[in-house]
Amino acid sequence: MKFLLKNVVELTGNKYSSMLLKSFAQSRLSKPLIRPFAKTYAINLKEAEYPISHYQSLHDFFTRRLNNQVHTIDYSTNTLVSPTDAQLSDMGPISSKQRFYIKHQLYFLDEILGSSDIAKTYENGFFFIFYLSPRDYHRFHYPMTGSLTKRYALGEKSFPVNTLGMRLGQSPFSTNYRIVSELSTAYGHIAMIKIGALNINSIQLTNSRSKFNKGEELGYFSFGSTVLLLIEPNQSFKPLLKANTTVRVGQPIAKWVE
Repeated sequence: MKFLLKNVVELTGNKYSSMLLKSFAQSRLSKPLIRPFAKTYAINLKEAEYPISHYQSLHDFFTRRLNNQVHTIDYSTNTLVSPTDAQLSDMGPISSKQRFYIKHQLYFLDEILGSSDIAKTYENGFFFIFYLSPRDYHRFHYPMTGSLTKRYALGEKSFPVNTLGMRLGQSPFSTNYRIVSELSTAYGHIAMIKIGALNINSIQLTNSRSKFNKGEELGYFSFGSTVLLLIEPNQSFKPLLKANTTVRVGQPIAKWVE
């Protein structure tokens, strides 16, 4: 059962099997899998916006919103908060050569961002990687108050971003389908990169406003997913957590020391 559920919600690197599984997960035929899915992944049903009987497909449940009591947003002006409920799987500095390692793979900013000019903004900056497992809340939120300066999509074919996909995929963070949002904040620029995990568009945006507040919903992932944050260099920037830490939306992950 877990093998079946895992394949339905994470999908594969094959375009046609991914499309088939997506269609099934979005249909009412998948409704009987909701309770086994919740049990298999030990999902806290008390956090969901609605009772489990409300959801009409596995996709509906997978992309569920949570009730208003779950997340506490740190609105301090100098804090960077987690955009997702996820595992903060990696983090660290970006070198002067615009490169850094994620899970022992070398990445270059210009390849991830698709632009040498934009990459220069984040040279000597900092990165955070958030991996959303099947049990996690799959909506993502703005990590700071600010304004949207640019948004664009890159990549086509996608590999899963789970452990196997990271090992077998060819640099998935710089080749997978992804949507880059460049944000302007009081402390500099932030690139928020939503990375798809399959050969079909699994990234859905729900907020098109050019100005936003910290904690506002930006969109959701239909299936397995990852968020990469790139932070413009600033000598006052200080990470607050270590890698391999479980985080929730609105939780401070770094701050600018004033």
